[in-house]
Amino acid sequence: MKNTKRLLGVTGSGKTFTVANVIQEVQRPTLVLAHNKTLAAQLYSEFKQFFPNNAVEYFVSYYDYYQPEAFMPVTGVFIEKDLSINDELEKMRMSTTASLLSGRRDILVVASVSCLYGIGNPIEFQKNVIPIEKGQIISRTKLLHQLVQSLYSRTEMDFNPGSFRIKGDTVDVYPSYADDAYRIHFFGDEIEEIERFDVKNSQVIETFENLRFILPICL
Repeated sequence: MKNTKRLLGVTGSGKTFTVANVIQEVQRPTLVLAHNKTLAAQLYSEFKQFFPNNAVEYFVSYYDYYQPEAFMPVTGVFIEKDLSINDELEKMRMSTTASLLSGRRDILVVASVSCLYGIGNPIEFQKNVIPIEKGQIISRTKLLHQLVQSLYSRTEMDFNPGSFRIKGDTVDVYPSYADDAYRIHFFGDEIEEIERFDVKNSQVIETFENLRFILPICL
């Protein structure tokens, strides 16, 4: 390809910083591909520092171990498929999907070649996106019904990822792909406030004008 450019240099020579400046200049959602998880993790950490206010995401294979099924014709032995999934990596993959469906433009995804494999039909994901916004008129019952349809589970005791709970005129939602939970304040059938809060101490971290929830588990 005639227009292909390469950055050559030893570790610490500023290649990532140079790319970060290009991303800052073009102001477009960006996919950064790395050939293995180790390099992807390094780039993710560096870009998080360069873009602290952006949606910098990490998308790699969630398998810690994967043994495909196989048949040994000489011995007649069939080996069953065996695998081990890393829950933290699966959470980060879902966070990436949530960011991409959020409508944000300040997204930077650092990925390994696993991003080439489909994780589900985007149309099906879109069907289960729950958009909310401050000032929106929607009954609390309808919102709860949408959460249940999107596979969130209601809880009154342990507030775990992938669940929601009700406290008077507020609904707390804890997506499985997020580190914090979200609180939706109702005034009648109107959404009065949307907040992100720390699950451990209930301290409000950020407020939102609008938000989107996606499926708490991968399709």
